Amino acid sequence: MSIKSIDSESLEEYKRSLINDLPLMEGKKFIVLGDVGLDEYVIGEVKRISPEAPVPVVEVERQESRLGLAANVAANIVSLGGICYLVGVVGVDDTNQHFRDLLKENGIKDHLLVEDNDRPTTKKMRIMAQHQQVVRVDYEKRRFLRAAIENQMFENIAGVIDQIDGIILEDYAKGVLSASLCQRVVQLAHQHGVKVLVDPHRSTPIEYYKGVDLIKPNKDEALLLSGLNIDDLREKQDTIIEVGNVIKSKTGSENVIITEGKKGMTLFTPKGTVTFPTYAREVFDVTGAGDTVIAALGLAWSSGLSLEKSCVFANFAAGVVVAHVGCVPCKKSELINYIHSH
Repeated sequence: MSIKSIDSESLEEYKRSLINDLPLMEGKKFIVLGDVGLDEYVIGEVKRISPEAPVPVVEVERQESRLGLAANVAANIVSLGGICYLVGVVGVDDTNQHFRDLLKENGIKDHLLVEDNDRPTTKKMRIMAQHQQVVRVDYEKRRFLRAAIENQMFENIAGVIDQIDGIILEDYAKGVLSASLCQRVVQLAHQHGVKVLVDPHRSTPIEYYKGVDLIKPNKDEALLLSGLNIDDLREKQDTIIEVGNVIKSKTGSENVIITEGKKGMTLFTPKGTVTFPTYAREVFDVTGAGDTVIAALGLAWSSGLSLEKSCVFANFAAGVVVAHVGCVPCKKSELINYIHSH
């Protein structure tokens, strides 16, 4: 199998055409299915230690709420020109309403969300002293859904599948993506000629993802999902190549993308293996970069771009968001400027 790297000449050629390709992505409709939640940031300054316990006192200056988990993937799809139907589970609580308000502000369709009075809407509250996280407080239940809730989610997807250009499974291992739901959705999508991409979780059995059209783990996730001996792999030069081929074999997916942080990403297809350098110039926070990559990949690939070109596009999009602090979607205007100035 051939292995090649994207050289500067190929990159320049892609850059010249990518901006012209952006209109192709306008209006592409995606379902994002997975664990959804709200990210809250309480930001302030530490000037003293509490007299009650040896802990810092954060004097709050401001609070921010952002879309988290699979909802950040949805936000990236919309900000890059697509249309997104978010499918997940929320609780019957105040966080649910706050979450839906944010979805509407970001142009994300929320009518396919299912409410479950047996679990809270997932919320992660981060207490920050300037850019340093002091503590994180999680409100969530990590367990599989009741059959009735899972069936409702599937019926919601089936009701719009004829309108959809692609499906992204976004797995944070909080119980929404079971083996049965994943496989039912893959089968339904393929019956309608719709591609399924998955952003996996390291703790989920790889069999859940059988039959997907593309799987995108990061390097650590890929090592664990492969089931290979990690200590043995660390001694090998071609670790990523071996891991990628094992994941292809175990999932039956023809396309695997392994992201490697500052080293870029590696694409495995039936035609061969391609490596891509990172295009990030400044890295302040990698939170949410994987969400941006899978959203940009899905949009570009569903718009007729080759997977190789879609990876270049996704790499540029990731380069934009890592220059921000916290989980933020990639804005099209910022991406265009970034590609021009790279």
